[in-house]
Amino acid sequence: MAQVLEFKLPDLGEGLTEAEIVRWLVNVGDVVAIDQPVVEVETAKAMVEVPCPYGGVVTARYGEEGTELPVGAPLLTVAVGASSAGGSEAGPAAEPASSSAQASGESSGNVLVGYGTGAPAARRRRIRPAVPGAAPAAPAERAPAPAAPAAPAYVEPTPAPAAQPAVAGHAGLNGGVAVRDAGVGPVPVISPLVRRLARDNGLDLRQLTGSGPNGLILRADVERAMAAAEAPPVPAAGAAAPTTTAPVATAPSPAAVAQTGMRGERIPLRGVRGAVADKLSRSRREIPEATCWVDADATELMAARAAMNAAGGPKISLIALLARICTAALARHPELNSTVDMEAREIVRLPEVHLGFAAQTERGLVVPVVRGAQSRSAESLSAEFARLTEVARQGALTPADLTGGTFTLNNYGVFGVDGSTPIINHPEAAMLGVGRIVPKPWVHKGELAVRQVVQLSLTFDHRVCDGGTAGGFLRYVADCVEHPSVLLRTL
Repeated sequence: MAQVLEFKLPDLGEGLTEAEIVRWLVNVGDVVAIDQPVVEVETAKAMVEVPCPYGGVVTARYGEEGTELPVGAPLLTVAVGASSAGGSEAGPAAEPASSSAQASGESSGNVLVGYGTGAPAARRRRIRPAVPGAAPAAPAERAPAPAAPAAPAYVEPTPAPAAQPAVAGHAGLNGGVAVRDAGVGPVPVISPLVRRLARDNGLDLRQLTGSGPNGLILRADVERAMAAAEAPPVPAAGAAAPTTTAPVATAPSPAAVAQTGMRGERIPLRGVRGAVADKLSRSRREIPEATCWVDADATELMAARAAMNAAGGPKISLIALLARICTAALARHPELNSTVDMEAREIVRLPEVHLGFAAQTERGLVVPVVRGAQSRSAESLSAEFARLTEVARQGALTPADLTGGTFTLNNYGVFGVDGSTPIINHPEAAMLGVGRIVPKPWVHKGELAVRQVVQLSLTFDHRVCDGGTAGGFLRYVADCVEHPSVLLRTL
């Protein structure tokens, strides 16, 4: 007999609490193998294909494409040991595991964080009757064959307490089985984010018609209802004057009333944009930052790069030379390659330089990290910058590629601007900003000349050092830009 196992959205690491379903890779009724990717999700850090730790037949999927799910919410259910629509056993599709392991519900050892290492007990999904004494719903194991699968149990109807208001707080995921609101009738919602959005805007979910499977209410349904509530009513010709009593379902919340007149386009802060907003806000709240800047003559640095590339071999990028200068400066001023532990009230100086660099992509600003930058040559740095930039443009950076940085290099000169006051990439202690390199009048060897000039700005955490240290770091960087031979002392 088939054993139905529920696969929940795993912890994807690095403190991520939710993910948006981008694309389902399997359908209900498909046979999946152990560790086969079943869904592509977008987290605040990267696009990730999530593998299923069970082998068998997919009996239900939870969430449409575009739906945000919290970590621990059910993704799909798999009937282990069940027959596929064509009558073949699911076991061969899960070849990496033994048949006995499948029968006992054992999962793979291939983990994201929080699943895949144990043998979870079988769980039954039940729907409680709406009326006391009614016959209970059949357990999920007795659902029809995957060729004509039963709809997933999105809701759990309950009798309504008499004194409950029409709009109530959500009851949560209740173990990943179903959710319910106090009130009359079931509420077909699986995402707590959708429930919260409706509650914050004074919408009664029972008055909405879901556009998802089996009437599931999606975020888009709630947003349409919000827009309809804000739009002024258009009375029909000859119609009687409307009554002053409005239904509870359309009564706006105080927050909605306060936002009267704000009818512009609303763009949810989620995914990469949401992560950037959270991180920058936290940086400004927690880090007492200061910025210093200097203009530097980059003529000799540009000439040195041209000479390197003319000598043959892989091309050396400008950002790689600036990165090499940064690592040399951090070796002289290690205070800026650190982080602050306020709970222990300690400054933690880090032994290696994991250099982040800002990269603009179609998905927004991301900061890939070059590991062990202090031990790389300019040629190695050029290759790694190029590789990470290409992966970023493809949207294929992993959480490991985007975390663990200790210092950030921000080349905003590519946008045609001269200067900026960068916001520190929390929990780092500093960021070097580089503006565009342009011809400007400059006093060179006592005479006025046209030189290639760049503005360098350093934003630093004033808790880890004072202005003297920050100024010394920035002055050394400027000296290396103006006279690249200064780097020979540290090579």
